[in-house]
Amino acid sequence: MRKFTTAILTAVFMSFASCSSPSSEEVTQAVEEAAAPEYEMGFCADSLEVVEGKVKSGQFFSNLLGGLGMSQKDAYDLTMACDSVFDVRTLRVGNDYRAYYSLDTLKYLVYDRDRASSIVFACQPPYDAWVYEKPVSIESRYADVTINSSLWNDMRDAGVSPLLILSLSDIYAWTIDFFGLQKGDRFRVLYDEKICDGEVLAVDTVRYAVFTHGNEDLPMIMFDQKDGGNIWWNEKGESMRKAFLKAPLQYSRISSGFSYARKHPVTRKVQPHTGVDYAAPKGTPVMSIGDGTVTSVKYEGAGGNTVRIRHNSVYSTAYLHLSKYAKGLKAGQRVRQGEVIGYVGSTGRSTGPHLDFRVWKNGTPINPLKMESPPAEPIKEENRDMFEEAAAKYKARIDTIQARSFVEVLLDRI
Repeated sequence: MRKFTTAILTAVFMSFASCSSPSSEEVTQAVEEAAAPEYEMGFCADSLEVVEGKVKSGQFFSNLLGGLGMSQKDAYDLTMACDSVFDVRTLRVGNDYRAYYSLDTLKYLVYDRDRASSIVFACQPPYDAWVYEKPVSIESRYADVTINSSLWNDMRDAGVSPLLILSLSDIYAWTIDFFGLQKGDRFRVLYDEKICDGEVLAVDTVRYAVFTHGNEDLPMIMFDQKDGGNIWWNEKGESMRKAFLKAPLQYSRISSGFSYARKHPVTRKVQPHTGVDYAAPKGTPVMSIGDGTVTSVKYEGAGGNTVRIRHNSVYSTAYLHLSKYAKGLKAGQRVRQGEVIGYVGSTGRSTGPHLDFRVWKNGTPINPLKMESPPAEPIKEENRDMFEEAAAKYKARIDTIQARSFVEVLLDRI
């Protein structure tokens, strides 16, 4: 107790060190502020009873408060008091909340906006609301995954967050066909994770990766030139971003390849299939593989709902069997690489939801899986030395981790 009193008096003395003669009221206020404990969410939850729940379908902020014991007028007053902090229209079904009571009176409501932040409502006058941000840490990780069955399953079996797959597929989208990964392919990755309450919120940054296919290594280095442009490079300092994406939709599987002699699954006749079919659930977003101009948005008989895009004087693409088009999409519109142009469906002559994707080069159909794409602008020469230094540092780090792991395996066998 003596140490506590000394700390308070020290705080009071420091706060008035520059003042000649503080008033007794100022001293009392300073002592109270120094002695007041700081609570994690802004109030003492330990002394209150708590009721937990989830926002139900059809539930609004007002009737949520009503169900927790607030009158209609009090609920309205609280809503008006917190409108600058929380838009009650953003209340989401399924999100958690905790109601804190004292003697059956609702004192506080804590609504989990997401996994890292909550809105705290003071439910007694003077009504108030504030944001509580949970502590989030950034932790470095290393993953070494060899494909045995599928990237998703093998990542999970290795204890790696599936969120890493999405990051890798974005970075390597112009280099690797993620639909054609083979047994024995390998990823080694240095990356950061955002952690909150022991859960992975996101893969924050992929810093270095090596994808190995056969005897070929494809390194990726994260290097930010601070110019607002690309930050992902190969070992030569060439951008990982190419003129075209390798695929027009995210992780799925190929159900039919490019062929001039395929038996059609509906007509049962042998006829050319100058495209690639990607099996995916209905509604999966479909993206333009590159910048270009939309030349057609219409229903095309056997092809169903189809979008056609001219990318330049050489390349054009088509996206068939869509369930619907992106809102507002029309012929003559410019689209950017990665922009959603429609959604997977089964319109036209189709046996199930899939995307039939086609590419033409100088008017001749080509196999999308074998299409080559030139690299974008390389790293600036004035940054070359720093880039190579960063690449060497990351490579040495992976080599050290692998060597340590190898030694640990040997020791386990002794």
